[in-house]
Amino acid sequence: MNQTAVSDKNFLRVATLCFVLGVFGVHRFYCGKIMSGVLMVFTIGGLGIWALVDFIIVCFGEFTDSQGRKIKYTGSN
Repeated sequence: MNQTAVSDKNFLRVATLCFVLGVFGVHRFYCGKIMSGVLMVFTIGGLGIWALVDFIIVCFGEFTDSQGRKIKYTGSN
């Protein structure tokens, strides 16, 4: 059975940061992905496209933190 570790980062916080400030990569900074966060700042979230793709990935529970653990809604977030 393939069981992926779940991150301790708050799913609702990541989704909100991505939706509101996604073009600035704030959700990536929060998850510990500093380099890609910096790239998002300089490219304005890939002109919004990268931010939109990230938001979709977050909503499906496939976004990972800097250690590769998935950020999922667990009901206790």
